[in-house]
Amino acid sequence: MYRHAINYLKHWKIKNNRKPLVIRGARQVGKTYLVRKFARENFESILEINFEKHIDLADLFKSKNPRKIIQLLELQYNHSIISGKTLLFFDEIQAAPEIFSSLRYFYEELPDLHIISAGSLLEFALESPKYSMPVGRLEYLFLGPMQFDEFLLAAREDKLYNFLQSYQIHESFSEVIHNRLMGLFRLFLMTGGMPGPLGAYIKNESWRTCEEEKNALLLTFQDDFNKYETKITNQTQQLQLIFKKVPLIVGTKFKYVNITRNEKPNEIAKALDMLCMAKIIHRVFHTSGTGVPLGATINDKKFKPLFLDVGIMSSVCGLNLLDYEKTEDVMLVNSGAVCEQFIGQHLLFSRYLYQEPELYYWVREKKGASSEVDYLIAEGPNIIPVEIKAGKTGSLKSLHMFIKERKSPLGIRFCSSLPSLFNNETVVINKEQLSYRLLSLPLYMVGQCRRMIREILT
Repeated sequence: MYRHAINYLKHWKIKNNRKPLVIRGARQVGKTYLVRKFARENFESILEINFEKHIDLADLFKSKNPRKIIQLLELQYNHSIISGKTLLFFDEIQAAPEIFSSLRYFYEELPDLHIISAGSLLEFALESPKYSMPVGRLEYLFLGPMQFDEFLLAAREDKLYNFLQSYQIHESFSEVIHNRLMGLFRLFLMTGGMPGPLGAYIKNESWRTCEEEKNALLLTFQDDFNKYETKITNQTQQLQLIFKKVPLIVGTKFKYVNITRNEKPNEIAKALDMLCMAKIIHRVFHTSGTGVPLGATINDKKFKPLFLDVGIMSSVCGLNLLDYEKTEDVMLVNSGAVCEQFIGQHLLFSRYLYQEPELYYWVREKKGASSEVDYLIAEGPNIIPVEIKAGKTGSLKSLHMFIKERKSPLGIRFCSSLPSLFNNETVVINKEQLSYRLLSLPLYMVGQCRRMIREILT
C-alpha cells in the first residue's frame, strides 16, 4: 500500500548532510512495511536486524568504530554492506537503546551509509535518562495511521485521488462524485487507517476479517502494557481503564472523574502519560491562539484526548457500517465524536513529517458566553480556526468569536456538504459587524485543507 512518507524517504536518500533516520510512531502503523517497500524500490539490498528477535546482536555494537561494526555485521549475515547500495535497517531498536549512541559514529565516519531505525514503544527509550542520545546526529520521521487519500489509492480509486489532489476551490463539484466520496468516507470510518485492518478489508472485502484484525490490534496494544517502564501502582489496571474509556470521550475536555472516581488523579495522569508516549492517545491542548507557535501559550491542564485511529475507535464504541449508512448526516453518529476523531488524526499529521505531531484547540470559559473551537492550526504566520459541524447551516458562533478576537484571516468548516469558499460572510457579534472568509470543505477533503489555505491566502 502506498504511503506519502515514501516521497520523504526518497528525498532523505539523496540529500546532502543526511543523518541516520529514526522512524517514530505507534505500533502497527506500518513503519516496517514502509522501510521494506522503500528499500525494494531504491536500493540493491537491505540488511534488516530485528533486535526484539535477536537482542544478542547488540553486542556487535559495543565497538565505537563503525567500520568494525560493519565488518562484524557482514560476517554475521554473510551480506555485503555497500554505501549507496545497501540500506541498513535496525528494527525494534527500543529493545537495544544503547545502539543509539553508536549511530553518531556512523554519521561522523560513514556518512554515505544509509541507516534507518524504527521501533514500537520507541518513545520510552528516547525519554530514558539511562542512554545518551546523539543530539544533532539523528533525524526523525513521524508516522501515523494511513490517511483518507492513501486509503483511496489502496482501494484502487486512483482517479478520485488525483481529482482531489488537483481540485481548486473555484471549480464546480459534481454532487454524484461528492456522494461517492462520502460513501468511501463512511467506509473509512469503519476500516480506519491502520494498515492491518484496512488491508484485510480491501483484500477480502469482508467486515469480519477487518474486525478480527482490529480486535487483534486492541489485544496487542494491551499486551504491551507490561512493557511500559513506569512505577505506577496498579499499572495494568489503570492503563486498561484509560485505554477503554478514551475512545468514548474523544472531543470532550478530559476530566479524571470521567475515567474513574476510585483512583487518584495523579496516578491516572501518569498512566495517561504512558499511553501518550506509546502514541496510542494524543493530548489536544488548549491554547490562547494569540500567535505562533501555538504551543507557546498552552494550558497543560486543559486538553481533549484524541485516540490513535478512527476505525479502532468505531469498534470500541460498538459502531458498525450500518450505523454510518442509515444516518443521513454522518456527523450525527456518536454525537459527532467520530468525525472529530477523523479530522483530528488527519490534522495531527498534516505538517511536515519531520515535525513532531501536535494539535490544539481554543476555549473561552465565560459565564453566559462560553466558546470552543474544535481545532486550531497554524499555516505560516496565520492561525486558522477549524470547526466540524453537522449539516449545511450548523452554528459557527465559536468560530466567529475566535476570528473576531484574534483577527484570523480565514475560518474552516468541515461538514458533509459540497466544498465552497465564502469571501464576504457577515455576522453580528455583540452588536458589532464581522466580515470574514469561510472555507467549507466536505470531511473527506481534510487532506487538501492546508494546500487550499495556502492557495487562498497567497
